[in-house]
Amino acid sequence: MTIIVIGKSGQLASELSCLNNLNNNIIALGRYDIDIFDVESMCIILKERGARAVINTAAYTAVDKAESEIENVYAINETGSKNVARACSLLNIYLVHISTDFVFDGQNTSPYLPSNLCNPISAYGKSKRAGEKAVLETLPDSSCVLRTSWVYSRFGNNFLKTMLKLMTERDELDVVGDQIGTPTNASGLANACMQIVTYRLVGTHHYTDAGLASWYDFAEAIYEIGIELGMLNKTISLRPISTSEYPTAAKRPIYSVLDKTSLLEAMPSIVLFHWRDQLRAMMETMKTN
Repeated sequence: MTIIVIGKSGQLASELSCLNNLNNNIIALGRYDIDIFDVESMCIILKERGARAVINTAAYTAVDKAESEIENVYAINETGSKNVARACSLLNIYLVHISTDFVFDGQNTSPYLPSNLCNPISAYGKSKRAGEKAVLETLPDSSCVLRTSWVYSRFGNNFLKTMLKLMTERDELDVVGDQIGTPTNASGLANACMQIVTYRLVGTHHYTDAGLASWYDFAEAIYEIGIELGMLNKTISLRPISTSEYPTAAKRPIYSVLDKTSLLEAMPSIVLFHWRDQLRAMMETMKTN
């Protein structure tokens, strides 16, 4: 089966490309390969490539910058997503659309269900929610909106790689300790996407690794595992700080743990692993490579 991944350079797209094998021909296309603002040209490319499914990872993800680039963020996250769904609809192609925990406001005290009210508090979150709606309205019977959170990998820029760099450069590091979510290894997310494509799951579902953490917890685990694996070799002081001590242009949900029950009930073949175990696995891969 030929699967087109839209969004060539991102973390998830890079991990999906690593799953190319005899059973699945995975082709990742970037902005210079496919134009998400031109439905007709997308249809031509998808047809020429013999696409049976599309995984849309393309998104404007600069959360703080989005606050001052409203038109651009909506163009990519809403209009672009709608166009991808429209092209899939015209060609009868199944679509997995990747979304985010930022569609929630963070006021829950228990994990968010896919059916919970969305109330995004940032331009990025609002644009991603608009994109979800566009996909589900355009392709209701042949699409899956898959929300995830705190994604990291060996590819691209992410919290894991930033922390490892800072931990080699500094003796002290302040990390936000009152925002709670779940770190997610992009490799596991990629595998889940492939299973979803095979099963052709529809509707809105959540995927993250198991457990929960603050950004401080995440950083502390990176430091501890980094020392154990020899990726870090000096003592540093980590200090948890509040969100108010680290002001940003965009508001973040204080609590954004996602409930995965609907996905696991629909697809028992998907197995979740605790985020610390997944972090160790990723760091071991990074060290080896």
